[in-house]
Amino acid sequence: MKTVKLGKSSLHSTPLVYGCMRISGDDSPAARQRGKEAILAAYEAGYNHFDHADIYGAGRCEELFAEAMSEFAITRESVLLTSKCGVRFKDTPTEGLPGRYDFSRDYILRSVEGSLRRLKTDYLDLFLLHRPDYLFDPDETASALVELVDSGMVRQCGVSNFKPSQFSLLRSRLDLPLIVNQVEVNIHNLDALLDGTLDQCQELGVTPQAWCPIGGVAYPAWGNTFTPEDEARIKREFDRQAEKYGVEDWVVMLAWILRHPAGILPIVGSTTPERIRTARKALEIKYEREDWYQLLEARNGAPVP
Repeated sequence: MKTVKLGKSSLHSTPLVYGCMRISGDDSPAARQRGKEAILAAYEAGYNHFDHADIYGAGRCEELFAEAMSEFAITRESVLLTSKCGVRFKDTPTEGLPGRYDFSRDYILRSVEGSLRRLKTDYLDLFLLHRPDYLFDPDETASALVELVDSGMVRQCGVSNFKPSQFSLLRSRLDLPLIVNQVEVNIHNLDALLDGTLDQCQELGVTPQAWCPIGGVAYPAWGNTFTPEDEARIKREFDRQAEKYGVEDWVVMLAWILRHPAGILPIVGSTTPERIRTARKALEIKYEREDWYQLLEARNGAPVP
């Protein structure tokens, strides 16, 4: 797989990122073995970028990835490791506390230290703030990011699920660049296309990444609001394009995302080796502008105005 530059940094990522959210499953021996096989399949298929977060599997996904790297002799230099922090679940670390977001300096530093320990590495190639903290102090958060980079624990920083105003606020307090904004993009959720997020990424040379890219196609989208009539209409167009390009419908969706000039990197989160390999077909499609708009029209139920 070819690589592309992340933002204006020296990091180069494959255009498909492997998402490690599900690799530990229910943490049974069978699920863990399945996760390791998925990691190996992604690595052998040419993926070099692996996406984590401190909350994935309550940290077990990062631990399992480190085990797989050792077991399969995957060298640290051959992969890009991303992790995220900022989401704190209900009742953690003590019972009675609410679910919340946390961009405080101390929590960010502790979370990165935990990820490094679990991944058995000295540094993250990319560290992202997971979901915007409504109470975040941009000066405090920026100082934590600078400290992580200056210490060598993190090479580059970015964000996830940030709106343009939130991105601009944090960026205004930083001398170092934010090179990635990881947001949901799929046939159901086109917010990033409409709220200025992708425009901002192009303006500033930031690389957008798409989580849940095949939601609404291969599996139900988060917070699905499509009616049965919507789903039937969208499926007809997916079926037409799948036949035209000789691929499965979810591969068409990846191609649709890749066609955008912002250079979106879809995150593939399957633990099925064949699907991990098949996703590469999206990179081979010469996806036509007219089909992009045809799928948008099917999604919206009306032509563009």
